[in-house]
Amino acid sequence: MFRRTPARDRPAPLARGRWPAPIVFTRIFAVFLISDAYAQTAAPAAAAGDNGMFMMLLFGGLAVVMLFTTSRKQMKAAKETKAMLEALAKGDEVVTAGGVLGRIAKLGDTYVHIDTGGAGELQVQRSAIVQVLPKGTMK
Repeated sequence: MFRRTPARDRPAPLARGRWPAPIVFTRIFAVFLISDAYAQTAAPAAAAGDNGMFMMLLFGGLAVVMLFTTSRKQMKAAKETKAMLEALAKGDEVVTAGGVLGRIAKLGDTYVHIDTGGAGELQVQRSAIVQVLPKGTMK
């Protein structure tokens, strides 16, 4: 069932009735060095309302900070895009989301007619316009 370890792997036997010196030294002085442990009285319980209110304020503050830091750049980019789309005028050279370059021929509330300089006009949504190019880019 269990195998005995070979004699070469076992520690050397001690003389009968004698402890090695380090163990005796440790046991004698451990009594003087280790203090007795006494049970401590329980700390008074905190009021339930105080802790709950603190946690709510903490999580609310963290939520506000996260909202502010993560959405600030997105809101700024959305404002710039909205301002660009409102400032479109007839004759502006634009790039669409599909990569089509053209000059605005007609403006509507939601659609824009773009003259590509080739076969005709394209009708695209205003939101598909990604960039307004400087005048004279298309030749």
